[in-house]
Amino acid sequence: MGCLEKLPYEVLLKYASFGECRDYVKKNYSEIYEIKPGYKIFDSYIIGVPPILIGVDGDRITFPFTKPCYGTFLVVVPGAEEEIKRLKNGKMRYKK
Repeated sequence: MGCLEKLPYEVLLKYASFGECRDYVKKNYSEIYEIKPGYKIFDSYIIGVPPILIGVDGDRITFPFTKPCYGTFLVVVPGAEEEIKRLKNGKMRYKK
């Protein structure tokens, strides 16, 4: 896909800590995946303090995204079928 700015994303949390993002995903999603820092999503590398959790709901994917000099945001992107498929194939399911 490409740069996050070119996607139809929605910001769920602004200037959040990685712990706040993790807690939000745990509380609001039943389908959760754990990734390691450096995992590539939409051609962008995810950075952060492990465990980094990604929430999936239908075709929507929710993940923390850090913009240098701006901070960390929890974003949701609809229509992310290909990224979700790749995530599921990686067998990184999070156990609550």
